[in-house]
Amino acid sequence: MFSKAKQKSPTEERAKAPAVEMSSSSSTPAAAQAKRSSSMRAAGVPSIISADVVLRGNINSGGEVQLDGALEGDIKAATLIVGEKASVKGEIICESVVVRGRVEGGIRARQVALAATAHIIGDILHSSLSVESGAHFEGNCRHSDDPLSDASASDFRKTRPGGPAPRPIAASAPDEHRSSAANEAPSFLSGARSPLR
Repeated sequence: MFSKAKQKSPTEERAKAPAVEMSSSSSTPAAAQAKRSSSMRAAGVPSIISADVVLRGNINSGGEVQLDGALEGDIKAATLIVGEKASVKGEIICESVVVRGRVEGGIRARQVALAATAHIIGDILHSSLSVESGAHFEGNCRHSDDPLSDASASDFRKTRPGGPAPRPIAASAPDEHRSSAANEAPSFLSGARSPLR
């Protein structure tokens, strides 16, 4: 009625295992293993920040980040996906950004995609921009060959269209002037520098 499968000897299992190719750059199996694990990390799963998480601080990632919660701070990553219910209050610096939720702050990225559910209040510096019908965008937008460089960001700051330059708040200024400056959305175009730089 029950049968027990025949167990294979360790030599039979090694014979059926795929052979590891050695290249001229990696002469040991340990080097081949390290190369494989580093390529797996590069193509690994994204870091997911779920909808019930609220972060206060900056995020710096070399890989992909999927944000479904709330972030109060700046984020720097290779790829970022901002979910429909997610919100970011800070600057985004990435190779590629897909925004489906709310962003209050500047975006600097080579590829920016704004979905129909996106709500952006801030400035965008990009190499490639796509906007779906229904997306909400309040701010300035400019094309750049290298939007991630600090030189491009400072050039955009200098040529920014708009009203007069912001005046400094004096120590004896009324509280209403201070509250309006405090409510302004953070941007890489503002005078204050991001802690990511």
